[in-house]
Amino acid sequence: MRGRFGVPVYLTTAYLARFADEGMPIALALLAIHRTGSAAQGAFLLTAWMAPHVLTAPLTGSLAKRVRYPRLFYSGALGVFAVSIIVLALTVGRAPSAVTLVVALAGGSCGPIVTGGLSGLLSGLLTDAASLQRGYALDAATFNAAAVTGAAAVTLVAGAATPVVATVVLGGGAVVAALLVAALPYPPVVRSTGGPSLVADLGSGLLAVWRIVELRAITLATVIAFGGIGGLAMTAVLLVDDVDDPGAAAGGAAGAELGAEGGEGHFGGGYLMTAFALGGLVGSLVLARWQPFATVQRLAVYALLGTGAALAAAALVPSFPVRVALFALAGVCDGPLLGATLRLRAEHAPSAVLPQVFTIGAGLKMSAAACGAALTGAAAGLGAPSLLLAIACLQFVAAFLYVLVRSRGARPAKSPAEARRSGVRSST
Repeated sequence: MRGRFGVPVYLTTAYLARFADEGMPIALALLAIHRTGSAAQGAFLLTAWMAPHVLTAPLTGSLAKRVRYPRLFYSGALGVFAVSIIVLALTVGRAPSAVTLVVALAGGSCGPIVTGGLSGLLSGLLTDAASLQRGYALDAATFNAAAVTGAAAVTLVAGAATPVVATVVLGGGAVVAALLVAALPYPPVVRSTGGPSLVADLGSGLLAVWRIVELRAITLATVIAFGGIGGLAMTAVLLVDDVDDPGAAAGGAAGAELGAEGGEGHFGGGYLMTAFALGGLVGSLVLARWQPFATVQRLAVYALLGTGAALAAAALVPSFPVRVALFALAGVCDGPLLGATLRLRAEHAPSAVLPQVFTIGAGLKMSAAACGAALTGAAAGLGAPSLLLAIACLQFVAAFLYVLVRSRGARPAKSPAEARRSGVRSST
């Protein structure tokens, strides 16, 4: 199963889990508006959903390689993830806010398994470098495919039925993922009595992300970029109201209660996010099939700049169809960034801390997205176009900082891990 069937089962598992995760931002926004009449509560719930990543990501990476029963660990984590989604669908706007926040925190605590932990399983399914490179490109494509279908499913089901039903559909996908992950092959657990402690293991992953220049640069860049992307779904919902009634957008979350006059309603935000995700899928698949002319480092910079430019243009045009096209273009540019990020982590992380590097990087990124969602909810009164311009600017800042960190890190000596990899002794 490892060679022939393991990868398809893995990709299906990863897709379904990420389908649920990627659909949650727009689902929570629509749930909040449907039940409470305000998008702000959705933004705060989304913050609670994403915030635990920064705390649980390092622990998840260390536990993933230490647990005696990894099959139970992965299926249990995805099971809690699935149940949390379904409970949120039933309780948002009905139960006290404290209850829904606790549920969101519980589900979000399992998020690092979905966003980073699953990717660490690929190294056990694929052994040669060529298949790993293609595998990580396809793994990146599962994020974009999930974002496309997650946003589309939520938008269509919410329009045909209710946002509650749409959110339950997301939970159902996560349930299937929890069952499928148990069917994956897992390497035998090697018990070691002389290995590092859990605390030391946690520290080694964090040190690798900080000390290795390539990992530090891409982690910082994606954290800054996702500080903006985290608020994109909420901004897209608010942005639709600005198409025919700019004054509504100026009212922020209150304006979102009025709906758009052009027939798109709040679901128009789902169309924008679907276009963004569809563009990301196209970008990822092209990267998987076509070797770019640029290095992976330059590809990351081009992706950030292109995403920022397209989103900035979308903030400045009043036409909804043009905005849809620009969101799609932003997605095409954003798609290769994830593939480049996965490749940089896989190529530069020491094998001993590879799971930690994946989960830490994903956790920091999602925590930044949580902050972005919270800030979007708090700043909704500024108007959707202003919020979208701020998101675009963060992509430019991320590109600049990525280049700056790499250029400064290129002059000092290589880290010990890099020196061992290249066979060159570090010097000062």
